[in-house]
Amino acid sequence: MTDAATSLGQPLTLPCGVQLRNRIAKAAMSECLADRSGAPTDRLIRLYERWADDGPGLLITGNVMIDRAGVAEPGNVVIDGDRHAARLSEWASAATSGGAQAWAQINHGGRQIPRTLNLRPVAPSPVRLAGVGAAFATPRELTGDEIDTIIAQFADTARTVLAAGFTGVQVHAAHGYLINQFLSPLTNQRRDEWGGSPENRRRFLLAVVRAIRAEIGPAVPLAVKLNSADFQRGGFSEDDSMEVVAALADENVDLLEISGGTYESAAMMGVSAQPAKQSTREREAYFLDYAEKVRTASTLPLMLTGGFRTPAGMAAALDSGAIDLVGLARPLALQPGLARDILAGQGSVSTVRPRRIGIRAIDGAAETSWYVHQLHRMGAGKDPNPNQHPVEALARYAVTAGLDTILRSVTR
Repeated sequence: MTDAATSLGQPLTLPCGVQLRNRIAKAAMSECLADRSGAPTDRLIRLYERWADDGPGLLITGNVMIDRAGVAEPGNVVIDGDRHAARLSEWASAATSGGAQAWAQINHGGRQIPRTLNLRPVAPSPVRLAGVGAAFATPRELTGDEIDTIIAQFADTARTVLAAGFTGVQVHAAHGYLINQFLSPLTNQRRDEWGGSPENRRRFLLAVVRAIRAEIGPAVPLAVKLNSADFQRGGFSEDDSMEVVAALADENVDLLEISGGTYESAAMMGVSAQPAKQSTREREAYFLDYAEKVRTASTLPLMLTGGFRTPAGMAAALDSGAIDLVGLARPLALQPGLARDILAGQGSVSTVRPRRIGIRAIDGAAETSWYVHQLHRMGAGKDPNPNQHPVEALARYAVTAGLDTILRSVTR
């Protein structure tokens, strides 16, 4: 066994007392494999059976939406009371079948919902996404009562997924979705108790975390996925993020996953509107510099996702003490057995990436849909196809999502 495999194979005990069997986690990817009612499909269950057999100590699902009106993508799982209880239980059983922890990532899209799904989305303030043409509608500002309702929905969803058999929950507070919208001064322009100052902007996230913890108790893992920054001028900054981390440290959070970016500046995919520092470009993980800053100010267990290319790089980040858990997302869409191979001292991350189409307005969507298509292949019992052209993947996704007319308008 290599030194890297030894480091990555160490167990991790979380503050709540739950132990992860190793230091590799499957980070969330949007599978888009629910049926039209929002229930998990056979393909989604089969996909998680495959990952469960392949070694990660933790599997975090893609978006599980707390409200049908907050669905961010076609094919998101939606919690609708106990309507899908049986299918949720099958999904949870598949995800935990290999002995790993399996956490549901719970989310609300806010303004970041295609107009094909919601022509009147809600948000902290009526600020429309920039740079994405006709794909997203201008949101309506949430009322105070609606905010209270959404907080309760987060807690209800946590209860539902745990009852189904998931072993923990992750709150998605990154990537431009609703909680991230409350955190950012660009998207939260309120002047009530939910906005106007950094303290008020983070009030919504803290209220969600408190409501969930009150619902699930102290012994169940509760994680938060947080942007290091939005990488937009005037937006949620690194300093803002550090203040949120300090506040979360007092809220009995068991794991903080660090990411960054939004649909408008996709740093989580290695692309952002603001260029990265030279030191960041020279390191594997996209947000490792930020993780090191967090570590100096907080003892929260940290998970870092994005940019890891080698087992040695993963182990180095762990051995430095900067992070506690390595998150792998897109590599597991191409190499579902990668974690198992790395832990056996034999794995390496594929260098295959989808080709660029060359149309800036849709290159990001094409890359995302290319990876989603690999998940769909695995859900159908097939192996990933790294040779697929991104135009084909995008076309398949667009037709499925009803976005073909929007894509035509964006590329004119």
